Amino acid sequence: MSRRKAATKREILPDAKYGSVIVEKFIRHLMVDGKKSVSTKIVYTALETVEKKSNEKALDVFLKAIENVKPVVEVKSRRVGGSTYQVPVEINAVRSEALAMRWLISASRSRNGRSMGEKLSSELLDAYANTGSAFKKKEDTHRMAEANKAFTHFRW
Repeated sequence: MSRRKAATKREILPDAKYGSVIVEKFIRHLMVDGKKSVSTKIVYTALETVEKKSNEKALDVFLKAIENVKPVVEVKSRRVGGSTYQVPVEINAVRSEALAMRWLISASRSRNGRSMGEKLSSELLDAYANTGSAFKKKEDTHRMAEANKAFTHFRW
């Protein structure tokens, strides 16, 4: 990490179909080896499948799923004296959103089954319903932070 100056945030333009910046960020997170057209196709097919299965707007389901998976707190290791403590720390909005996207993508990749589009759509529907692996990851993170609440005075 550079000590000179903070990295400049790039402006992300909204995606073509839904006009949403969050969908574009999700497409970029999903992208592997610079193949953006493949990840775009996967996300759009997943959102179409979500719309068919849930009978609601795909963008609304997608945004609600990400909102349900966003963590509020996380634990960071902090070395004090000779021991390491897991210190609960609040997360800013940008990191929270990035973690939610990362967890949704990794959970859908680890699912058994068919194409990535179908795995992603079923994971989005699970996150929308407050179930699934990505939502469980958020709950585990919150539970760990709650268990280590006694070490909050070690925050830096």
